[in-house]
Amino acid sequence: MKIDFEENSRRRKKVVEEYSRRDNYLGIFKLPWVILMIYGIYNVYSRKVLGSMAVLLLGEIIVFIIVCKFHEKIKERIRFEKAMIDINQRNEKRMNGEWTKFKDIGEEFIDHNHPYAMDLDVVGTHSLFQYLNSTQTDYGRRRFANDLLYAQYRKKELKERQQAILELSKQYDWTSRIEYLFSKIGRNQKVTQFIKEIQNPRHFLPNRLLQGLVRVIWIPTVSLLLLALLFFDTVSLRAALVLVGLQLLVTMLCRSFVKAYIGVLNTLPKNFLCYNELLNELSKMEFYASRLVQIKQELTEARQAFKELFKLVEKINQSHNLIAAFLLNGFALWNIRNAIALDAWKQQYSKKMEEWFQELGELESIMSFSNLPRVCRTVSLPEYVEQKRSFSAKGLGHPLIEEEKRVCNDFSLEDSIYIISGSNMSGKTTFMRTVGINLILAQAGSFVCARGMVFSKLKVITSMRVADDVKEGISTFYAELLRIKKIVDQAHKDKRTLFLIDEIFRGTNSIDRLKGAEGVLEELSKANVVGMITTHDLDVCNLEKFYNNIRNVSFHEQYVNGEIRFDYKLKYGRSKTTNAQFLLKKVGIIK
Repeated sequence: MKIDFEENSRRRKKVVEEYSRRDNYLGIFKLPWVILMIYGIYNVYSRKVLGSMAVLLLGEIIVFIIVCKFHEKIKERIRFEKAMIDINQRNEKRMNGEWTKFKDIGEEFIDHNHPYAMDLDVVGTHSLFQYLNSTQTDYGRRRFANDLLYAQYRKKELKERQQAILELSKQYDWTSRIEYLFSKIGRNQKVTQFIKEIQNPRHFLPNRLLQGLVRVIWIPTVSLLLLALLFFDTVSLRAALVLVGLQLLVTMLCRSFVKAYIGVLNTLPKNFLCYNELLNELSKMEFYASRLVQIKQELTEARQAFKELFKLVEKINQSHNLIAAFLLNGFALWNIRNAIALDAWKQQYSKKMEEWFQELGELESIMSFSNLPRVCRTVSLPEYVEQKRSFSAKGLGHPLIEEEKRVCNDFSLEDSIYIISGSNMSGKTTFMRTVGINLILAQAGSFVCARGMVFSKLKVITSMRVADDVKEGISTFYAELLRIKKIVDQAHKDKRTLFLIDEIFRGTNSIDRLKGAEGVLEELSKANVVGMITTHDLDVCNLEKFYNNIRNVSFHEQYVNGEIRFDYKLKYGRSKTTNAQFLLKKVGIIK
């Protein structure tokens, strides 16, 4: 799915240049025009020049307003094009390896106790999250991280997500625009705070009779005033003034109560209004994937609810002016009416708000996954099967490795445990991570970095980057023991386990390492789970002879003109070479 991001950026830069020129011209035009209007105002009001001069001044003001609106549209277009350029450049960086400089690494999702997150580079520096994430809001980031760390989709849901990700991956211009609109909203904890407070079920005025009275009291007040003005009826005037006085008195008595109730809208962020533009754009798009159609339908009500809420906010703001507050409250109990309107809005919509934001978060997550086929040449949508332990792939590669450096392999787990042997730097650990990270992508409904892949639902658990814990007084070896104990326990509980263990028991001597590896593999073999371990200890490879479900695979190296070369190609059978002495000689430690 080739997109020329560089050409796209060049084209948009030309648009920015053109609109920047217009921006400058209008900026130059507005200054003398303001001076001209000031001169017109001076002539009309100071010199008492009326007639044609007043009409001319009015025309100047109208032209200035039109120019200002046009100028703002030009500025918005410049902001939009610059945002599109930034999105293009981020995708370029994903392709050329510069994505590791992206600031958002999903730091708050880092959990060293997670079954696989840190070992498979799912979150943190140089991670899958850092590579693919294009979410802009808190809900989007949380949903994307959750899809990477805790995906639990059924077969039908996986198919729907695959269709949605496939469709959006082909809609680059549209998803870029939606990403820009999400960026205008940004990350803001006030949105979560607002949702929590707006869901308070407390009524403002439970009595419906009083609610009805508040809504219609403006009718007799205005009617009496009109009668007084039309027929010079002093009785009507006095009655109108009494009603106005009563309404002002009620407003003053209820002021603190009304202010406290409406105060929830004070937590509404200014950029919350951008949701209106976002939902409008979403409503215009015709989707084919069933999940996207469903999201659009579920957000239709949100669009109407937000429109009503924004109108209500505007009404409340109208009473901030002292004179307006006097008139509106005196004739229509304005503040109390708005509090009742907010109460009605809350009863109708507030319980659904959390669900709407979750839907928008899911849309952002799907958009992030749709980045993979744009920046990775060899991708496919994997096939899900119901078998207990299934994983096979053709041309399987690591998505975080650059295209030019990536080496792909065909591989199938075949209901087996694989012992991966090979020399230092031959690719053993990277291959394990390749299997794990692609399975994580597949279980999130995403594309994978392979020409083709078949998988079933598997619980991934790893032991790769085990470190000591000084605070707890735990050595590296003991930390690894605890981690592998978790793997064994999970394997006995759930046969749908895929384990990945790197350099098993590297922190102890060769005798204990062999004995420990034998014990662990015996337990995992009995549990009838699938997985892989890497080892430098070739004696571990002898276990293939004693267990039907244990197989040996390996990575080899070649020596050309005194230099070591790796092809990173997986081969069946145990390793028959080592390179430690060669490397020791190469760096000058031994002769």
